[in-house]
Amino acid sequence: MNTTAVLLFAAFVTVTLAITAYAGRRTKTTNAFYAAEGQLGGFVNGLAISGDFISAATFLGITGLVFAAGLDTMFYILTPFTGLAILLFVVAGPFRRLGRFTLSDVAAYRLREAPVRIFAATGSLVVVILYLVVQFIGLGKLVQALFQIDYTYAVTAAGLLTIAYVGIGGMIATTWVQLIKAILMIAVIVYISVVVLQSADFRLVGFYEKVAAASPHGAGLFGPGLLFTDPVSLLSFALAMPLGLAGLPHVLMRLFTVPDARQAHLSVFYATFFIGLVQVLVFFVIGMGAVFLLAPHPEFFDADGRVLGGTNMVAIHLSQVLGGDVFFGVVSAVIFATILAVVCGLILAGASAVSHDLYSRVFRAGKAKESEEVLATRIATVALGICAILLAIVFEDQNIAYMVSLVFAVSASANFPVLILSLYWRGLTTWGAVLGGTVGLVSAVALIAVGPTVWVEVFGNDTPLFPYKYPGIVSIPAAFLSIFFISRYDRSEQGKRDRLRFDEQARVAFG
Repeated sequence: MNTTAVLLFAAFVTVTLAITAYAGRRTKTTNAFYAAEGQLGGFVNGLAISGDFISAATFLGITGLVFAAGLDTMFYILTPFTGLAILLFVVAGPFRRLGRFTLSDVAAYRLREAPVRIFAATGSLVVVILYLVVQFIGLGKLVQALFQIDYTYAVTAAGLLTIAYVGIGGMIATTWVQLIKAILMIAVIVYISVVVLQSADFRLVGFYEKVAAASPHGAGLFGPGLLFTDPVSLLSFALAMPLGLAGLPHVLMRLFTVPDARQAHLSVFYATFFIGLVQVLVFFVIGMGAVFLLAPHPEFFDADGRVLGGTNMVAIHLSQVLGGDVFFGVVSAVIFATILAVVCGLILAGASAVSHDLYSRVFRAGKAKESEEVLATRIATVALGICAILLAIVFEDQNIAYMVSLVFAVSASANFPVLILSLYWRGLTTWGAVLGGTVGLVSAVALIAVGPTVWVEVFGNDTPLFPYKYPGIVSIPAAFLSIFFISRYDRSEQGKRDRLRFDEQARVAFG
């Protein structure tokens, strides 16, 4: 057991639990619980958004993928910038003006409330649960390494801790956890990058020569084909990542924590800077540097040459090489804080979909008291957390950066089409959004289930029913086309009202 890591872990948990207890006393209303009363500034919220996005997949997953697949991993770096641009220039302003707490608030602004909220909440929950599984895998692996306990116990204990954060403190506690985590993670990544570059005397040519010499792929590590073996998979991935980011419920939810649309734009601008800094350093420096810095250390590899703990542990092993047990402890504690912060945001987004959209607005028809809605959120928090813990145990050995790409594919197929068309297309109708969005959601989940990752690697079948790992190439066009044609031929009275209310919505959204 690493004493330094355990002490830092205990210190972080103590501080954040104190913050959570304080936030819990302030969190009495739905506005406080979901949106921190809308009082955050653009810089603070932008840093918190980067804390939401810079997850276990960013540091652990991408470092591991760069170590194994080199250049192909660059698409994990480039595509999010497109998504952030869409969020900044297309979504942030009108989304903030129209909504209050969740994605469903915007989608239901001019459409029939009950069916749209049910669909939007369902899509949000699927995305949140899949994303939670990814984070819990990283969290469980880390706690397992820190405390030398079984993975099942590790992921269960860590999951219960995050449930406590959100259930007690809501958005206020979540924001503080994300701010602390973002500052710590950025500092650690910058420091590791400097130390890694120093090992090659800050000479980039010499640095990459060392990488090529140490990699089993040689200079092929800087060429295509190690991760994306066919153009269809690459196109599918490149389509899903940016559109999926712009539809992530826990990121969109943060746009309601600022007082106005201008601060929402500033939030995304600052988030883009922090996320970009981290992504570039993780790809070009840390992941590449791990190739030659871990090579002389056989203790980090098994008899077959595979990384102990899987590729998700490359960054953890690298920290031990660079700074011994003390720095390993520091990095482990920071990564723990990182995953914890992202999980808090995800659970809050999923719980709000259940309590605000389904319980309060649909089942209680807007008549639920605020205290009842907050209680429903806390109950949903517990249920979501337990569900994610169980799934994380099933998917223990999957690379978390890859699994995030599946989350983005579902978000791009279900959430994004309904969101963007509700804002910008007059012709969208309630049944077009609900039925067409369902086509996108179901097709994305079904193709993942019968694809290589689940059908072969999890269920143990010999060949997948769907040949590609990434479903977006089919599910995203299916969603848009279904929404278009169903709305186009919707002659119902509800459809007429939906189209007529577009001008009223546009005045508010783009005022």
